[in-house]
Amino acid sequence: MTTELLMWLIPLPPALAFFAILLFTNKSKALSHTVGVGAAFLSWLGAMIVFVRALGVENLARNPFVSRINWMPTGDSYFQIGVQVDPLTAVMLFFVTLCVLMIFIYSVGYHNFGQPKGDHDVKGLPPHGATVDGHAVPSVEPMYSRFFAFIGLFAFGMLALVLTDNVLVMFMGWEIMGLCSYLLIGFWYAKPSARDAAVKAFMTTRVGDVFMLLGIAFLYSVTGSLSYKDVFSENVLRALASVPSGVFGLSAAGLIGLLLFIGTIGKSAQFPLHVWLPDAMEGPTPVSAMIHAAAMVSAGVYAVIRMFPLTSLDPKTMSFIAFIGAFTALFAATIAVAQNDIKRVLAYSTISQLGFMIAALGIHAYVAATFHLVTHAFFKALLFLGSGSVIHGMEHGVLHTGNHKVDPQDMFNMGGLRKKMPITFWTFLIGGFALSGFPLVTAGFWSKDEIFADAWAHGHWAVFLTLALAAFLTAFYTMRQITLTFFGEARTEEAKHARETPWTMTMPLVILSVFAVGYGWLGMPHWLTGGLVPNWFHDFVGSMLTEHQAELGFNIVPLATSLVVALGGLAAGYFMYRDVKSAAEDKLQIPVLVNKWYVDEFYQVALIQPAIWFSDTFVSKWMDKGFIDGILHSFGPATGGVGRVIRERFDIPVVNQFFGDGASEASWWLGRNLRPIQTGRIQQYLVLTLVILLAVGGLIYFLLTA
Repeated sequence: MTTELLMWLIPLPPALAFFAILLFTNKSKALSHTVGVGAAFLSWLGAMIVFVRALGVENLARNPFVSRINWMPTGDSYFQIGVQVDPLTAVMLFFVTLCVLMIFIYSVGYHNFGQPKGDHDVKGLPPHGATVDGHAVPSVEPMYSRFFAFIGLFAFGMLALVLTDNVLVMFMGWEIMGLCSYLLIGFWYAKPSARDAAVKAFMTTRVGDVFMLLGIAFLYSVTGSLSYKDVFSENVLRALASVPSGVFGLSAAGLIGLLLFIGTIGKSAQFPLHVWLPDAMEGPTPVSAMIHAAAMVSAGVYAVIRMFPLTSLDPKTMSFIAFIGAFTALFAATIAVAQNDIKRVLAYSTISQLGFMIAALGIHAYVAATFHLVTHAFFKALLFLGSGSVIHGMEHGVLHTGNHKVDPQDMFNMGGLRKKMPITFWTFLIGGFALSGFPLVTAGFWSKDEIFADAWAHGHWAVFLTLALAAFLTAFYTMRQITLTFFGEARTEEAKHARETPWTMTMPLVILSVFAVGYGWLGMPHWLTGGLVPNWFHDFVGSMLTEHQAELGFNIVPLATSLVVALGGLAAGYFMYRDVKSAAEDKLQIPVLVNKWYVDEFYQVALIQPAIWFSDTFVSKWMDKGFIDGILHSFGPATGGVGRVIRERFDIPVVNQFFGDGASEASWWLGRNLRPIQTGRIQQYLVLTLVILLAVGGLIYFLLTA
């Protein structure tokens, strides 16, 4: 099979699985997850074949695999769509398909396949357990098949976005994922909190999408094309950089890049559109992993990376991107230190880490941002699936005690789980250390260190210091999470009865932990290896740029900073929380941090309530019921008066009396006066006929002789 054909086929299995499950296999849980997992495996296998073939192409960035077809007619020509694999696409395919496959496999155990149906489970609510031989056991998800259908469509959207060769199909994949995030965040739709979170995610990301669509429209109006090949050509880029847009003093390239970046602010949950992502934790944990690692938010950063040749042309746009990224990284990290829900800590961590990537792109650290995107996908997928494993184990304890008032996601209800769940503990520890940037042995260290090195080398001191502080807080809240969850003694009876999860959940954790450590070795700098091991990632992805970024040399300042913030944060988190027994002892339960800097409350007062007032009072009461209904209601009396005049002045005297009653009276009069001549005597009829003939004949004679 040719590489080009295989590229077209990679996104198809998850899409076909979506339709197959909905239409044919939804009654069979086993068949549904077999179709779903099989589709994910086929996409992964195809992606690995393409990836290996891509490695064998010399200068893949200049000679990518490309296949295009005509799609929509545009007058004398056609708008083409196609697939393209260059170095950026290749590395994206590698981690996206692997993470998707792990999430599919994990979902089988997470949704309790093989367990009995719940005693009181209903569709739209999480399973509450079943009773077997007098013992409470986990129950299978009531909408098991539906879940695998939805995440199949989710995977299709991400793969289509990654493989396409133009901005329009990228946006289509972008919107497919927006729909799937709505469906999966609100998967348990009978929970009001899940319903509200789904609507919040959909509406918030739509704000960014509108601006992104404006950017795409502007790009097409200026260039006449949406193909990466055409848009990124030297002549087009030079023209876009030189043409003023008339907005904020930006060039056309700067304004287009800014509009596209606002779409990323929504999709990748950057300030101020970050508020939807923590609430997205209402969905099942595999959904969280899909959103935070394999798709959705990764797509936002990927879009900025993909459009980097265009966006980087305007310094003002790049400064804005760097500011938003650095601010978000620190802002979200400050919130994460005070969260008690194990998944919400990771949610704010994702917002912060995406800020690292965005800030790196804003300071032109293209390779570093891409490297951190890939490593983050592995360790964040590991952490989210690990948190789901922890919650799953805690739910077993809740079923054992029967105390459903205990929140299985609150870290202060845990403790001592390293003995109960050893596989989950060790893999979670690896993921946490990678997130913290534990030196030398984790992937997160190498990718973060490269961002620090770029910021320091190019004099971006504000970005460097902000990200360093954010990295310290990252290590701190990660160790706080690990300590509260796994170390010490169990703080509740439920934690004492927690147990390890099945192999379908732990196997993906083990596989992802390998990449959370080993993938970073692909980007080790030459100053460490002495050139014995090539910096493969830097050379491979860096070739995407017209002006290849040279690898930075050794500098003690960023390296020392990485070591200090990582080890210092980990140590501070451990020693501060190793003896904490309850949330009341947590010194960081500061209201402003617990309430997330009151951003949601501010939006409620500044945006939501005015919008409700505007729609309810102005639009509904004043415009609709007052103005529009007033106009409509005035038609009644007006038309009634007109009708009354017509009736009295025309209908009754003219239509009724003249045409209606007059015609009948005339007929009656004529009949009454003609009746006497109807005697029935033939002699009279003959005389009358003779008289008429004589009269008519005389008249004719008179007329002819006159």
